[in-house]
Amino acid sequence: MAIQYNPPHPGEFIKETYIETLNISLRQAAKDLDVAPSTFSRLIQGKSDLSPEMALKLSKAFGRSPESWMQMQTNFELWRARQHVNLERVHVIYAHAS
Repeated sequence: MAIQYNPPHPGEFIKETYIETLNISLRQAAKDLDVAPSTFSRLIQGKSDLSPEMALKLSKAFGRSPESWMQMQTNFELWRARQHVNLERVHVIYAHAS
């Protein structure tokens, strides 16, 4: 099933759902996550992708599963790819039963 809307980058979701709602600073959140403030800032700004290591840290800090964090990143990347990948010349390949 194709995602028809622009899913949020995980950083955008973190900013809106946790940072702004809980009224905590990026510096404090980075400290609590045991990451460099610059690393966390790049994620929040959508300038870097979510890594599996960060997904584990976010899971402990915010209570969502690491898999849900990674799925959010995957959904965002697939949506972004669908915007510019041309599939017109790609053909279906499948094995015929013998």
